[in-house]
Amino acid sequence: MSLKAKVLVLIFAFLVLIPVSQATAQDTTATGWKTSLVFDMTANQTAYSDSWTGGEAGALSWVSNLNGSAEKQLSPSFNFTSRLKLSFGQTHTQQTDTLGNKYWEKPKKSTDLIDWENVGRLTKGWAVDPYFALRLESQFMDASVDSVKRYLTPLRLTESAGIARKLYAQDKDEIISRLGIAIRETFIKGLEKIIVEDTAISVDETDTTITVYQHYVRDDTTLTDGGIEWVTDAKLTLHENIQYTGKLTLYKAFFFSEKDQVQGKIEEDYWRSIDVNWENILSAKITKLITVNFYLQLLYDKQVEARGRLKETLGVGFVYSLL
Repeated sequence: MSLKAKVLVLIFAFLVLIPVSQATAQDTTATGWKTSLVFDMTANQTAYSDSWTGGEAGALSWVSNLNGSAEKQLSPSFNFTSRLKLSFGQTHTQQTDTLGNKYWEKPKKSTDLIDWENVGRLTKGWAVDPYFALRLESQFMDASVDSVKRYLTPLRLTESAGIARKLYAQDKDEIISRLGIAIRETFIKGLEKIIVEDTAISVDETDTTITVYQHYVRDDTTLTDGGIEWVTDAKLTLHENIQYTGKLTLYKAFFFSEKDQVQGKIEEDYWRSIDVNWENILSAKITKLITVNFYLQLLYDKQVEARGRLKETLGVGFVYSLL
């Protein structure tokens, strides 16, 4: 199945549940949709005139986030949850040219995330709940090559099924953990750099000029692997105005489509390492429209980087609950 078809199936699977929920509305054990859609934006800005000395540089940075969720007990034996996280931010830096004049560089991306997960659980009252899940992870834009803009790459689809258990539930707080078999497909819009040399010789053959040109051609790749996935989601109220949201994802691959291509290389067994993605969000509401957000993410994927990667953001900004 092509990438476009898989994305359409994901969207259809979500939308088709709306009429299904209406069909089960007469069941008194079914509950209504529990929805949440929160937008927040933080920004920081400094600037200096040309007459300012001392080497100071102005900067403008901004980050916006959209977090949404929808959950419904569609029937006494089936629960559906959808979670969406969108983030994008840029940083503009002020520089000084050789004449001492200050100017603003082109903005550089600082945050970029698309994460959409859908989970269906069979709630039969057993010790564990069988589940199936479909998750889409990507970014809005790959800015690693300035001259070529690539959108929605890399794009990863994770399809998993297994057992889940709600470890804690009180009011709006809950901790849910699930363990299952997963298949991951990663679609990459790659680029291959082509370097061309153009040699020009003067008429009297006394002077030679070599001009080097470079351009990029598409080199798309699809990577597939499969293994075991363990995911734990937590949503806890630490105080009346302080909330913690966390997600820990561990993935161990048992097969990899490009195994033969890396055989004999230093990275031959990198794909066998456990991937870790631990996200932590601490939100403190100062007023109805102002909040302090602290975000901490720990990533470990040896195929991307042999060391762990840490991301941390702290901001005070505007927040608005759309739902």
